[in-house]
Amino acid sequence: MSWVFPPAPQPFLTVAGLTTHFPVRRIYCVGRNYADHAREMGHDPAAEPPFFFHKPASALVQSGSVLPYPPATNDLHYEAELVVALRGGGADLTPDQALDCVYGYAAGNDLTRRDLQAEAKAARRPWDMAKGFDHSAVIGALTPGTIPPDAQITTHLDGKLRQSARLSDMIWPVGALLSHLSRLVTLFPGDLVMSGTPAGVGPMLRGQTCVVQIGELDPAVITLSTE
Repeated sequence: MSWVFPPAPQPFLTVAGLTTHFPVRRIYCVGRNYADHAREMGHDPAAEPPFFFHKPASALVQSGSVLPYPPATNDLHYEAELVVALRGGGADLTPDQALDCVYGYAAGNDLTRRDLQAEAKAARRPWDMAKGFDHSAVIGALTPGTIPPDAQITTHLDGKLRQSARLSDMIWPVGALLSHLSRLVTLFPGDLVMSGTPAGVGPMLRGQTCVVQIGELDPAVITLSTE
């Protein structure tokens, strides 16, 4: 097979303790999956089922990267999230079947251009440019297996605690999220699901370092360039 131009490199995540890599197919994100965050954004956490949006796989950033401040925003926010990595897939899965598809978990940071998101919400337009911009999915190394359901999730910005919750605080746990998503699209190996952020989101400025930690998982660390 010949190509008009060389295909893009395969996005991937490293796997903690292994030399193999996890190829990434798609990145799904869940909105308002912690009640306190839903309330801080002005919404009723009991009013709706889970909803989803995309980040392109090309938005993936390895932990430890230094990034330029993204264009077209003056209000870049961090959002700590548990990332679920799938080794299997299917459609119309039960929660138990969906959990059987999970390869492992990682810490992630769903970077968000909050001002663009607010404009999109006000105009009833999609969030794509607020969520799916270049370098917007910061994800640490994957840890295969399971994770304690009450593991702590935290964000530290320049060493100061900004977010703190338990995974058990999620409105929709992982199995239920994946099951619901599988009724909307067919899931495939290589898909990632960023499972929502707790309360305490806020701005990240040039030169600052953000560390997302979840239990014993490798952290997701990002520093913004001063330029």
